[in-house]
Amino acid sequence: MLNKSAFISQLKNLVHEPENHTYLLAVSGGADSMVLASLFRDFRQEIQDAGFQFQVAHINYKLRGNDSDLDQKTVQDFCEKNHIKFHLYEVSEKDRKPENSIQLWARELRYRFFNEIRKKEKLEFLVTAHHLNDQLETFIINLSKAAGINGLSGIPSNDNKILRPLLNVSKKEIYQFAEQNTIEFREDLSNKKNDYLRNKIRNEIVPMLMETNDHFLENFRKSSLYLNQTKEFVQQQIQEIENRLTVFNQNYKILSKGKLDSESDFVKFEILKKYGFNQEEEIPKIFKAGNNSSFFSKEYQLIVNRDELIFIDKSGKKETPEEIVLIEHFDFSENQMSINLVDDIENISGINKGFEWDFDAEKLQFPLLLRKKQDGDEFYPTAFSGKKKVSKFFRDEKLSALIREKIWLLCDSGNHILGVIPLRQDRRYQADSTTQKKITVKWTEKQLIR
Repeated sequence: MLNKSAFISQLKNLVHEPENHTYLLAVSGGADSMVLASLFRDFRQEIQDAGFQFQVAHINYKLRGNDSDLDQKTVQDFCEKNHIKFHLYEVSEKDRKPENSIQLWARELRYRFFNEIRKKEKLEFLVTAHHLNDQLETFIINLSKAAGINGLSGIPSNDNKILRPLLNVSKKEIYQFAEQNTIEFREDLSNKKNDYLRNKIRNEIVPMLMETNDHFLENFRKSSLYLNQTKEFVQQQIQEIENRLTVFNQNYKILSKGKLDSESDFVKFEILKKYGFNQEEEIPKIFKAGNNSSFFSKEYQLIVNRDELIFIDKSGKKETPEEIVLIEHFDFSENQMSINLVDDIENISGINKGFEWDFDAEKLQFPLLLRKKQDGDEFYPTAFSGKKKVSKFFRDEKLSALIREKIWLLCDSGNHILGVIPLRQDRRYQADSTTQKKITVKWTEKQLIR
């Protein structure tokens, strides 16, 4: 049974000392969200704290003509009457409303708006009015998609700064509360149409299920609780397995490829999914991939390095310029020029190697620059008789893909490779006993380990 004390109790389960936090309420004007707004108003009155801060956001999608405007007016009037800050977004032509996928478009639009307001107003949580019937509909949708335990567990009550304090309350209880407390709300008649999957489930499938058992919804509530407890237990076990497989975890995460491959398909999927690799057909490819192969998700780059899987958080990677101009020109009135790279590029962890290369300036085309490896690159490394592709040089040096990404090539403006930093100079451009104009490029051991 929904009442004010039950709501406050649930809010306290979601947030410690809720009166000390700030909230943005997503309010559409329907019974669910208007009851939510009323409960927050009543909580503010009960704690008698004028500083308790919550605000309301509403989107007028302009999809239902005058009805959309009346929804907006209902929410706006409630906020004005109760001295609640109101934020409005009115959809216009610039929002490019699609002909299909309206629901997905609307969802993306509203959450973008809500997050913008939350950040601008420095509000901690977004609060939505999802309820138990929404949970049941989501369960059925996910069941039809062959979802795993995460999907069947449904909508989380507290996730990524989004709170859903009515998630255990049925739609019937919400209507009853609205009637008992004379809460004005608007009905969205488009929900009666079966033109969307969720509406079809809501209007046809759920009523049939309710007829099978007088306690169907209550039993589903308990089942949902058990599923969430099971999910939490499984996640804890998965984390313990991942911890056992972790070889390194500082600037990036490294897992033992062989040990992870010996785990069940379920464990492999659950661990890799955390890093955005959630396509089942992709997982076997990762374990069959050759050394130095790379895979990319939205947030991570995965590098296969012998018996290791290296996960690099792309958000934490520094933006690397395509090239760095090192020397614009050489003053040929001078006989010598020295360049120290310590201020231009970072030390390469794993190659603690200083160098000092002398070049014949008259053999070079200026400017000189630093760039990353490109397909087809080749050079004439010192101590070798012929030329070698840079890619083969990397393989011969047994460099991991992680180190290869950090290596710079020293080139001239004719795109001739002068050296692979910090490993090998190109012998064609070395200074010799006949050199009159010399350029020295170096990186000293002392500076490397500073």
